Parts: sequence; C-alpha cells; structure tokens
Amino acid sequence: MNTQGHKKFSSQNICKILLAAGLISREQALEILKKESKVRDLLLKKLGKEIKDLPKDKQAALISFIDIVLYLKIKRKDEPSKRVDEDLIYKALAQAWKVPYKKIDPLKLELNLVTGTISKSFAAKHLLLPLMIEEGKLIVATPDPFNYEAIHDVEMVSKLKVKPVISAKSDIKKFINEFFGFRYSISAAEDLFSTKGIDIGNLEQFVSLKSMDDLPSTDQHIVNAVNHLFTYSFDQKASDIHIEPKRDICLVRMRIDGVLNTVYKLPKKLHNAVVSRIKTLSRLDMAEKRRPQDGRIKMKKDKTEVEIRVSTIPVAFGEKVVLRIMDPDVLFQDLEGLGFTSTDFKRYKNLVAMPFGIILVTGPTGSGKSTTLYSTLRMLSSSKVNITTIEDPIEMIHEQFNQIAAQPAIDVTFGSVLRNIMRQDPDIIMVGEIRDLETAQAAVQAALTGHLVLSTLHTNDAASTIFRLLDLGIPPYLIHSSLNGIVAQRLVRKICPDCAQEFEMDAKELISLGLQIKTHGMVKLKHGKGCVKCRKTGYRGRTGIYEIMPYSDSLKRLTTSDTGLEELRKQAMREGLVLLRQNGIKKMLQGQTTYQEILRVTWEQ
Repeated sequence: MNTQGHKKFSSQNICKILLAAGLISREQALEILKKESKVRDLLLKKLGKEIKDLPKDKQAALISFIDIVLYLKIKRKDEPSKRVDEDLIYKALAQAWKVPYKKIDPLKLELNLVTGTISKSFAAKHLLLPLMIEEGKLIVATPDPFNYEAIHDVEMVSKLKVKPVISAKSDIKKFINEFFGFRYSISAAEDLFSTKGIDIGNLEQFVSLKSMDDLPSTDQHIVNAVNHLFTYSFDQKASDIHIEPKRDICLVRMRIDGVLNTVYKLPKKLHNAVVSRIKTLSRLDMAEKRRPQDGRIKMKKDKTEVEIRVSTIPVAFGEKVVLRIMDPDVLFQDLEGLGFTSTDFKRYKNLVAMPFGIILVTGPTGSGKSTTLYSTLRMLSSSKVNITTIEDPIEMIHEQFNQIAAQPAIDVTFGSVLRNIMRQDPDIIMVGEIRDLETAQAAVQAALTGHLVLSTLHTNDAASTIFRLLDLGIPPYLIHSSLNGIVAQRLVRKICPDCAQEFEMDAKELISLGLQIKTHGMVKLKHGKGCVKCRKTGYRGRTGIYEIMPYSDSLKRLTTSDTGLEELRKQAMREGLVLLRQNGIKKMLQGQTTYQEILRVTWEQ
C-alpha cells in the first residue's frame, strides 16, 4: 500500500468517515480509538504461529483498523438493533472516496475471466479480483483502491483499462480462494483427461466406442470440484443443482428462490467424471447410463445434516443429473410461518385435528407441498401417536416418524405397503403421492378404518382435486365418506426487506392485468429496488399462498358425475374459500410480494 493509502486507512480517517456517514457516534469513535491497541494485540495473538517469523511492522500491517472495528461489534447509531458490519464500512469508505462500491455476486462472475486474467498468488497478495468487462474496461474489486502499482500491473497484463470498485475484504478473500481453487481442480482434471475416444454421451454420433480415457471419479481434483459445487449451493441457499451435458460444455445451474441461475460452464470432457463422482456418493450403478436412476447423499452443512436427492436421466448429449437439496431448516418449519392467513390457518388446524379422514395437499413440483406435510407431521407428532410415512423416495429422515421407501422394482408400491401398514397400528399415515387407483383406494380404506391420512396430488387448485379423484376411479360415495379437505398451494418470492420501496399503481391497471382488487384510484404497493443482500434481484426468501377447502356436506352433495367444476368452486367460495390468486393479492397489498410474482404463479379462475 502506498503512503496515500496508509493515510486513507488510518484509524482517525476511518472514524471520521463512519461519523460522517452517521454509523457511529462521537463517543463510540473515542471508545474504538481507546481500545485500538489492546484489540490489535489480541488479534495478533490469535494469528500465533502464522506470523512469528514476520518483522513487527509487517505483523501490525496484517491487522487493519477495520478488523478492529468489526471485532468490537459496534451498534449502529442510526439503527441500534443492528451492528456496523463489513459491508457498511466499505460502503461508507467508497462513498467518501468517490469510488463505486460493489457487493460481489458469485452467480454473475465468469470463471475464466476471474481466474484467467491474473495469477492466484498476485490476486491473493494484492487482494484484487477481476469481476467483468464493462464498456471496454476491466472491473476489478479491491478493498484498497489506492494500490495504484498493482492496478497498473493488471492493466499491463490484461491490456485493458482497469476500473477499480470497492468490495468487502472478506468477500474478496473468500472468492479468490473459491474461484481459483475450483479453477485449479477443473484445469488439473482436464490435463489428466485425454480426448482420444469419441464422446459416447452425444446421441448425434453414429459410432459409439467405449473410451478408455474416462477420468476416474476418485481423482482428487474431481472430488474437490464436486465438493465445491455442494458448498457453493449451500452458501447460495439453492434448492436444486442441475448438471446438464450440452454439445460442447457441461452446464451447471442452481435454483435459488425458485429461479434457475447458470453458475458454471465446465469443459464437456469433465462431465462424465463429475457425474461418476456424484453416482459414487449416492451409491448408484456407475455402469448404467441408459436408464434413469434415483439415489441419495447425506451431508453435513454447518451443524445440521442435509439430505440430497439425486436423479439421473439420459438426454441427447449424455446423462443429466438433478440434485434436490432437502434442508431440514426448510422442510421442518412452524406451520404459522409458512404463509397462511389467520383464517386459513384456523381452517387448516381444524382439518388436521380430525381423528380420521384424508387431507390432500396439491400443487406442481416445487410448490412447497413437502414442507407443508413434514411441518404438519412434526406438529402432530408426540409419544402418544404412531406416525408412518410411505415415500418415493424418503425426502428427509426424521426419528419421530416410521418412514418406508416405496420400491416399485420389487413391487413395494404405495398401494401394497398401505395395506401392510394397517397391521402396524398407525394413527397418522402420510402417503408421498396418490398416483393411481390402487394407491387412492388404499388411502380411502385407511381413512375409513379410523386413520388420518395425509397425501399429495398434482392438480391446479383445490376444487379440481375432487374431479381428479373421480377420474382415478374413486366412486363419489367413497369420496364423501373419506375426504376431510384439500389444500392447494404455491410459493411466491418475498420482497427483500433491506431494499423494499413503496410505489403507487392505478387500480384499473391491476384489474386489467387480472388482479381483481376492490379499491379504486391509486394503490400503494412495494417492490425491491435490488441491493447487496438480495443480489440485486429485489427478492429474498419465499412464502406460501394457499387455498383451504374443507369438504363440507353441501360440496359432498355437489360431487356427482353431472356437476361442473365451476359450480363446485362457487359453492366453496360461498363457504369461505379464498382462491390462490386472491390470497396472493392480499400478500401483495400487505407489501410482502409483487404483482409480477402473483401473475407468475397463479391464474384467473
């Protein structure tokens, strides 16, 4: 760091900037300066062996004044409930120095640009991370924009004008290690892999020869690369990882808050090795590449165990792998926090409090049905009840439930297991999915003999579920006597609380879009402007919207082969059914989500 840089990062200068930004008070500034020396010694002592051979001045340089402020966990003057964090400090410095601030979004970084512009040793020594090329300039993140010599070196190497942006030091360190580490694993694996044989994964090839050059799944570089993918997906709170073979590349995408994001484009030659590594971890048949396979992996994330469901399927250019991350923090939640309105929550609690009968949760894949069912079972579980589940496959192991995995290959189906479960003295039964007449009949019989049965069905809304049961072949009189109620659900993205902004929209415009609201004139709504916490998307996290339809006597009378869907839905609405879209509109008017999200996941009924 040059002399100017040293002055800029002096304790007095940083305190002045934090004071001017309104983040700390004068008393807090004096307190920090008073404790500076003591905290520096404490932090140096923590480094211990790492620095014992360094001269005193070099040792002192390892601990910056920013590290001292962070260690003291200072409360914000403007918002005392929050602390002064690293992002806030660097944002304030960037503003004072008139240098753009950027929160690094790893999903938007190009692996080749980050790792191909400068070496890891240079990046780590000077804490410089190339981010992107914008208007012919190379955008480089750094915690020290006054390191002119290193910035000039990057210009010489890249032959591009460098535009420095300020980012948090810990973010830069983290992504230098992650990206260069992943790049090293990929490059080393590529070097070991020779492409003499024909790509057997491509269906467009006329000749298929078994290549002897397949990289073994046990190779350390591939092991590291796959481990990185898992760690990265946990960091980003992804629900799914897609590994897709294309003609020339292997595409890695992750589903975050319900939306797929392209994360990496890997060399195609590594695809088989990555897939083989995942197959090894999930105990799938390595040699079988023509048939779909299902498996599971158990992993540790922080202090919790995470189940990963693995599905492979042959596609045009090889085997596609989808990994569904079953996080217990997501699957087991308090029912009240899932997104029910107070009225719907009461109705749902009344349904699950019944001693017997069927409750069906409906919606497409990824609409949160598993979370609703698991959270309900956890609420109902106690030492006094026997809960048994039949799943294909078991999504999350829970000690309080007796969980059975369906295995159709050996004729262990939902229907056949359900008949055997009746001899196991269950109180509550959860069936993963009603797919056919056999399962539907077995579930009805279980409900009629005094058991509470919870299951899922793929239908668009609550009312159409009854007609789906009729289509499967269940007679109306059996539906009347066994069905308690139906829950239809969807997931919508929530507006990021850190960048939520109010705006006004004409009610007529909302009505023209299909959002029937009862107010007139201008309506106050919210949307996310996009900030560092939500990766500029404006959304953070998801919440459920529900349709709760208790199966009342009047609806039973309407359940005949002659009754239309519309007639049944209107009767349910007269009895208090609030449709998915209407529940979504309530959340929009409360400022929880946007009208775009409601239009994306619901339709006009």
